[in-house]
Amino acid sequence: QVQLVKTGGGLVRPGESLRLSCTTSERTFRNFVVGWFRQSPGKEREFVTAIKWNSRHTYYTDSVKGRFTISRDNSEKTVNLLMNSLKPEDTGVYYCAADQHLIQSSIATAAAYDYWGQGTQVTVSS
Repeated sequence: QVQLVKTGGGLVRPGESLRLSCTTSERTFRNFVVGWFRQSPGKEREFVTAIKWNSRHTYYTDSVKGRFTISRDNSEKTVNLLMNSLKPEDTGVYYCAADQHLIQSSIATAAAYDYWGQGTQVTVSS
């Protein structure tokens, strides 16, 4: 079974940066789509970003373009999310998710992902 471990998160001030990592218990993330979603109280879980491992194609929601970067790790077991220029609106619980069988039209759909890590709180506040 695939198990996802997420590291990172915490309390930061606006304009600062934070790095999240998602690691698989499988041999590799090869053939997977790996993404991040976030959720604030009272809101639906929303898509943030994703990467197709094999091709390195990346996808971002408009609100994080130019600030967040998702990337593969050379170990083939880890996906990193670097969040720069953080804003209070980025606050929420962030979840790593992965799936082997997604089509492009489902990349931003939480229900399409089979594997989920434990959420980690990201709080951006002065």
